[in-house]
Amino acid sequence: MNDSTIKGVLAMKIAFLGLGTMGFPMAANLVRAGYAVRAWNRSPAPVERLAALGAQAAATPAEAAADADVLISMLADDDATETSLLDAGALAALRPGAIHVNMATISVALALRLAGLHQARGVAYVAAPVLGRVNVAEAGQLNILAAGEEQALAAVQPLLEVLGQKTWRLGRQPEQANAAKLAMNFMIASAIGAMSEAVALVQGYGLDKAGFIELATSTAFAAPVYKGYGQAIADDRFEPAGFKLALGLKDVRLALEAGEQAHVPLSLASALRDLHIDGLAHGEGHLDWAALSRASARRAGQA
Repeated sequence: MNDSTIKGVLAMKIAFLGLGTMGFPMAANLVRAGYAVRAWNRSPAPVERLAALGAQAAATPAEAAADADVLISMLADDDATETSLLDAGALAALRPGAIHVNMATISVALALRLAGLHQARGVAYVAAPVLGRVNVAEAGQLNILAAGEEQALAAVQPLLEVLGQKTWRLGRQPEQANAAKLAMNFMIASAIGAMSEAVALVQGYGLDKAGFIELATSTAFAAPVYKGYGQAIADDRFEPAGFKLALGLKDVRLALEAGEQAHVPLSLASALRDLHIDGLAHGEGHLDWAALSRASARRAGQA
């Protein structure tokens, strides 16, 4: 990329909606990279923190989106996304030719609806949900699952390179990226659920769970998901939550919904949904996803 191209890319006006656990470090990385960022968040404190780094503060989603070349949203769920984009007017404020990059984990159904609404307004729509926890977002090392029109993807690729270590281009239909993200989160939930029941099994025979987790994650399951969540299970370390159990339930439900729409049975996801509900019934929704292990321990009479 030559100097003139770099200057042209940096001249893009970026709107950013949602400065939560993941959104704030992502927006901060864009500001540090030299982009002009105008940000909105439901609570004002994160906006003030980002403004201290050099961003502009917006009082409403529509104000953030006005005159933006690219709108990036990283909102908690379907309801927050619909409220900010549609009810609060962010989509209506975007000019024709602008690009919206939705990096949140949302339902396939909402992804399809948003694609149609954007097309009607002449705004390009890219779905780009991410893989990685807050420390990965802070380091700009997220894996980004992207789908949308090639021209729009190419235009926002410099932004995605600031936010992530790799962009996985999955197709031209935005909902394809959302389906892939839900499938990945279903696999993560399955890994946590399997470890939780395996730990309960070995504890039933008097084995130390920390030693068992070390064995598993040093041999057959030496992968980041098993190592990270496994260590949290071994240490009973569920706060602060990197990803809340309640959000895990949301994503398992969305995976089941997507499976039903595509006539794909997900029997394991049904069992995982019930395990999550057990956790919420015991007031554990605010804890880290690894706290699923508590539900397995209860079912085994170990807690």
